[in-house]
Formats: sequence, C-alpha cells, structure tokens
Amino acid sequence: MSTVLITGANRGIGLALAQHYRNRGERVIAVCRHASEALERTGAQVESGVDVRDDAALARLAERLADTRIDVLLLNAGVLRADRFGQIDAAGFEAMREQFEVNALGPLRVAQALADRLADNARIGIVTSRMGSMADNGSGGYYGYRASKAAVNAIGRSLALDLRPRGIAVFLLHPGFVSTDMVDRRGEIAPERAAAQLVERMDTLTLADTGTFWHANGTPLPW
Repeated sequence: MSTVLITGANRGIGLALAQHYRNRGERVIAVCRHASEALERTGAQVESGVDVRDDAALARLAERLADTRIDVLLLNAGVLRADRFGQIDAAGFEAMREQFEVNALGPLRVAQALADRLADNARIGIVTSRMGSMADNGSGGYYGYRASKAAVNAIGRSLALDLRPRGIAVFLLHPGFVSTDMVDRRGEIAPERAAAQLVERMDTLTLADTGTFWHANGTPLPW
C-alpha cells in the first residue's frame, strides 16, 4: 500500500484523486484549507486548515506527519482568476499575485516543507495547465493564470533536477479542461475521468521522464 498526499483535496480534481486512490486501497493524506463532507466520506486522513501560501501551516503539517513516508505527492491546489488586457486594475494585479502565490510558489513551498517526508524513489505530480505553455498560447488573455502556470512549469523542471539524486521523479501534468467549480462546470471532462488519467500517468511515467510536461491523456506537451 502506497501513501499518497494530495493538496487541494476537498473538491474538484483533488477530491476525485482522493476517491480514486482510496478506491484502490491506498493510504491517502488529503490536505486542504477547508474539509468537505465528500472528502470526509472517502476515509482519507484529512489534514484541513492548511493553506499552501502559509509556511507555518506547512511546517505544522510536516510535524504532524512525523515518520510518514510519502510515495506519491500530488500538488493540485490552484486558483484561476480571469483578466483581460486594458482592464487590469489594482484588484486585477492583486489577483495575479494571488495566482502566483498559490499556483507557482505553493507547490514549491509544499515540496520543500515535505522533502524529508518523501520516500526515496517517490513521485511528484504537479497539476499544471497547458495554458502555461508558450508554444500552445493561441488565444491570449488570462495573464495571471498563464504566467503562474508557466512559472510552476519552470519550478517543476528545477525540482526534477534537484530531486533526481534521490530517485524522486517530478512530472508536470495538464488534467484537461475539467468540469469543476473553478471553471463554473464548463469543462469537457469529468473530474473522475481526469483523475483516472492523472493516476495512470503517475503509475506509468518513470525517473527517465522526470521534468517532462504531459497531458493527462498521455500526450507530451510543448513548453
């Protein structure tokens, strides 16, 4: 039985990931700011009150985990705020900073805080977006979200290099356009399907693939 830690696990893709791993018998540590009834029903070990922007909260989480060894770390917590060129006011720039804190720096903070809890040969999946791809941007807009996801892609590449000596692989994973609250349920794929594909990538990618960028359906993505 593997130990899987998931951030942003109370709803959407994170909840679906927790359900998927629990259904196949894994130990799941579900990290979130606020627990949900659906998450509690999974039987996961719920660690609520953890904001990925809060170093002190992450330090307390690491202390509570004590001698736990994490085999799979899924860095899923994220936010999306829409913005449009020419209409970005002071609140819009603040929303951009929020997206950087959560989407880009959050995964780095969590990985660093839990580095001593990672098993040798562990796997880390950063749930990013193809909207962070420079080559794939054909529509513009979403300045904060795109930039924050491009930043976390760069962070993931550096993590892959820094953690490779421990046998720890890092993958950048785009889940698809998923029907969650983040996009007002306008997505094209159910969270459960996205979760199943993400888990398949985590199961099949190896250390030889560390630092690479993938669609959950198994298609490599351009930077």
